[in-house]
Parts: sequence; C-alpha cells; structure tokens
Amino acid sequence: MLEAVLTKSSGILGPIATLLGYILNGIYEFLSLFGIHNVALVIVLFTFIVRGLMTPLTIKQQKFSKLSAKMNPELTAINAKYKGKKDDASVRKMQAETQAVYLKYGANPTSGCLPLLIQLPIMFALYQVIYRIPAYVQDINVWYKNIGEAIINNGNYFEIMKGFAEASQVNFKSFTEAASNTLSINHMIDILAKFNSDHWSELITKFPTLADIIRTNSESIMSVNSLFGTMNILDSPGFKFPGIIIPFLAAGLQFIQTKQMMAANPTQMDKDNPMAASMGMMNNVMPIMSGVFCFMFPVGIGIYWIAGSAFAIIQQFVINRIMQKVDIDELIQKNVEKANKKKARLGLDPNATLEDLAKRQTRSIAPKTQVPEQTSSTSGYANSVKKNYSESGSGKNDVSYKPGSISANANLLKSRNKDNKGEK
Repeated sequence: MLEAVLTKSSGILGPIATLLGYILNGIYEFLSLFGIHNVALVIVLFTFIVRGLMTPLTIKQQKFSKLSAKMNPELTAINAKYKGKKDDASVRKMQAETQAVYLKYGANPTSGCLPLLIQLPIMFALYQVIYRIPAYVQDINVWYKNIGEAIINNGNYFEIMKGFAEASQVNFKSFTEAASNTLSINHMIDILAKFNSDHWSELITKFPTLADIIRTNSESIMSVNSLFGTMNILDSPGFKFPGIIIPFLAAGLQFIQTKQMMAANPTQMDKDNPMAASMGMMNNVMPIMSGVFCFMFPVGIGIYWIAGSAFAIIQQFVINRIMQKVDIDELIQKNVEKANKKKARLGLDPNATLEDLAKRQTRSIAPKTQVPEQTSSTSGYANSVKKNYSESGSGKNDVSYKPGSISANANLLKSRNKDNKGEK
C-alpha cells in the first residue's frame, strides 16, 4: 500500500490523481522486475496506455467530424437565415431548425467534445502526479523518507529547511506545525521533492554528518528521474542543449498532429463554416503555447506532451484508414436507427421531436373540466328545448343550448309563439 503522504493532490482532481498514481506505481514496479528504474519511461508508457484505452472515443469523435461535413451546409444556411435576428421567436425557430438537422442525421452535438472533456482532467491530474511523484511511487517515497527522517532526528534543521522551502517556492505557510519550529516527515518530503542536483550538494554541506545517507538516497532519486543521463524530469528544460529540445519537439509534434487532424476534418477547412476561422487560429496557436509552457513546466510535462502527440499522430494515421472505409450514408442510417430505438424505449413516435415530447409531458398537467351530471328534470327540459327547436325549423339541427340558459329559454318561447300562431 502507498503511504498517504500530504504531497498527494487534493480537491476535485485528487481522486483522478490517486488513480493515476496507482497506475504509475504499477508500471514502475513492473519495469523494476526487468531492472529498469526510470520515471520518464513510466510516463511514456502510461501515456500510450491511456491514449490507447481512449481510442474508441477518438473514433467516435472522428465519425462526428465526418458527419459534420455532411450537416454543415444545412447548419450554415440556418445561421445565415437568422443572422442578426435576436428576438425570442427567431431564436426559438433557429434552435428548432438546428435541432431538426441533428435529428435528421441522428447526430449528438456533444459527441465531438466528449473526448476532450475526458482528456483535460486526466492531463491536469497527471501534471499534479508528476509534481508529486514521491507521494505516488512507493520506491521513490522510501528514498525521500530516509533522508527526511535522518534530518529530523539530527535536530537543528528548521531554519535550514525553511530556507530551502523559500528558495524552491514551497508554500511553507501552509505547514501548521511550523509554528512550533518543527516539520512533519510529510512536509519534509514536500521540500525535498523540489530538489535538483545542486540542492542535494548544498544539503550535504548543511548536514555533513548525514552525508552518506543523503548522498546514497539522492543518487537513487536522481537516477530514476534522469532522462538520457543528462536531465532531471523535475527540472525545467532551460535554454541549453539538450533541454531546449523538449519544448521545440513538443511544439513541432503537436503542429503535425493538428495539421493531420485538420486534413481529416473537412469542416475545419470549410470557409463557409463560421467556426472554421477560429478553429484554424487555435490549431496554429496551441503548438506555440505548448512550446512556451514547456520552458516553464518540468521536463516530465514536456515528455507527456511529446509522447501524447507522437501516439496521436500514429493513432490518427490508423483512424484515417478506418474512416476511409466508413460510408457516410450508412453511418447516418445507423445513427437514425439508434435514435429511433431510444425514442421507442421512451414510448415516442420515431418522428417525434423534443417539442412533441414537451407537449406530451405537459398535456397531463392541464386540468380536466368536470361536466355536471344532469338531473331528470334538467334532462327533460333540455330534450324539450331540442325538440321544439328542431320542429320549428328555425335553425340548424346541430345547434344546441345549455339547459337553463337565457338562449335556451328564449328559443323555447320563440318556438311556442310560432306554434300559437299556427293554431290561430
């Protein structure tokens, strides 16, 4: 079991980060069986595994993109039809017509964003895991714990570690026990987790009696966090070789990935699509932003982006081959059949829209009018009125009056007057 150290991520991303931490630890221990101890390789394998598991969602997104190319002319025509109309009636009509297009093709507007919504929290959680590797990988946690316990047992460490925390931009004020000039082992690991090779050398000079313990464990830590024996994945890449390769490689691969996706998605290249311009700009800006962020983030984040883009390029190549065999008309038919089955489960007509469903649901809300039962006297009076009116021939037989109403009484008197005149 992993020790529940305070370096674990908390909040909304906490559960996701914990799950990813167990996966990372599992991959690390699996590689250890073959004598491989390298966190960078663990990150690459983890990225491939997660992206591979998300392949069905990616294919679904690509199918929606292909379907969008078919729907786009109709959606563009609707947008042009109601352009500049902001009144409620026009907005409702536009929404109804847009919905009708989606129903026609059996499409779900959210299908294109679902993979992205899943990937974002995973990426942010993985970022937290990389920043807190000692909290999630058991073997690495042991090395940090050995150093931390030795320093605490040595005594006279508080001001020294406080200085290291401030230099490493660790939120020292959040350590509640610091008020009594002490540090818990978990918070000691928080500080040590930010160390690079220079910090470890300086720590040895501050605690010379602990030189052997610090050196032995720190060498193990730097070894597993090493990339090609020249970079530490917890450090920022900097502007020197070979670190500077990381940002440019991340930006370059993402640029290739976006161009590949645009070629596979004709809607992003359609000038009539109002979203095409913004999507094109975003696809050009995002690789640049990735490169800039890689200069500021740890090398481990850059490795994740590079591995993700490399896998996505290979994945997209395979998916493009699959999508070439997909018949768009057959895809539409399957989508419509699937939508109709869903309506059937709800007891709706296959051609029913959401508006029909709303009317059906609100129909039961309308109060039912109670018709009072007719008494024998009232019933007889009504039959008399109907008979006299019918015999008089003064109106249509399909006209009736409510028994006891002014109209019924007037009609009865009128009929009797005519009968009296006939007798004379």
